[in-house]
Amino acid sequence: MITENNTTIPTARAGKRRRRVDLLQTNHRALSGRSRIGTLMGVCIQGTGSFLPENVVTNGDLAKLGYDEQWIVQRTGIHQRRQAPPEMATSDMAYQAALRCLADAQVEPHQVDLILVATMTPDSPMPTTACLLQQRLGCIAPAIELNAACAGFTYALVTGMQYVRTGCSRCALVVGADLMSRAVNPADVRTYPLFGDGAGAVLLTAASEDCGLLSFTLGTEGDSGGLLCQPGGGSREPLTEGALAAGRQYIHMEGRSVFKWAVRVLIDSTRDVMTHAQLGHEDLDSAILHQANARIIEAAIQDLEIPREKVLINLDRYGNTSAGSIPIVLDEACRAGGIASGDHVLLNGFGGGFSWGTAIMRW
Repeated sequence: MITENNTTIPTARAGKRRRRVDLLQTNHRALSGRSRIGTLMGVCIQGTGSFLPENVVTNGDLAKLGYDEQWIVQRTGIHQRRQAPPEMATSDMAYQAALRCLADAQVEPHQVDLILVATMTPDSPMPTTACLLQQRLGCIAPAIELNAACAGFTYALVTGMQYVRTGCSRCALVVGADLMSRAVNPADVRTYPLFGDGAGAVLLTAASEDCGLLSFTLGTEGDSGGLLCQPGGGSREPLTEGALAAGRQYIHMEGRSVFKWAVRVLIDSTRDVMTHAQLGHEDLDSAILHQANARIIEAAIQDLEIPREKVLINLDRYGNTSAGSIPIVLDEACRAGGIASGDHVLLNGFGGGFSWGTAIMRW
């Protein structure tokens, strides 16, 4: 028997866990050298918007339900999160974020000719949340939904920029939205406090060749996806009464393994894009990293030597909003005047799948 995080676990189980972590590290080293890295210039973010539900759930509120308030802060850096009321769905949050984005860009809904929605918590399997958003906006546009979990926004951003760059779209609306409070088991005291609800949006248009992604990479390690997954509810495992009782509809996460993988992929993919863009850490003006855990961010920026003052963080107030994470930070930064024309902005999303997307944007 050995002790891990003050918990006694069988030695065989501990050895299996160590081997699994080692496999993750080895896999990423192997995949990192074969990452596809590209450049995508001539596209800009013309407007941003975000939406957070009004209901604030503090760590003190969770402590009244039996959660360890100090553990939450020490292990995650999260002090509070937002939770949507029962009548609110993901499309409702996406719609509000989209309206604020279009207003910021001074673009009318009928001018939008492409909608991309990144989410892992759709209103329903069909119609998609993207279709529901298109209907509410009233624009004539194809509506595409992507699910790369917490990396979803970076996937959707690169996809939308490709449409604009190739002339297939003039005004592409990209939304990241997740209602995570309904995807996590309230009885899971290590996972439930991490997540919150929210949505963010950006509007993409053509621009000069000075603007766009100096470097970007997208990647997936599907062989490790079982460490962070939502096992029930699909064609492989339809939800039955027994599956619901067992909580198979909720997110399952092996925290230690996910933590180690996230730090490694954040560091390696960031180095890849910075090398490709021929930039050093001193050339970055802002870094917007997926708001999953303060300790993940801290470990990565120390290794990358990115000054803390350049790293934009709001997870202490909102928790992990999955696909909404990056665009919410981006909107807050833009509205506060924290990002200016010509700035180099690092974007990094990582999560279930395992998938990641990292880019350096010249604003």
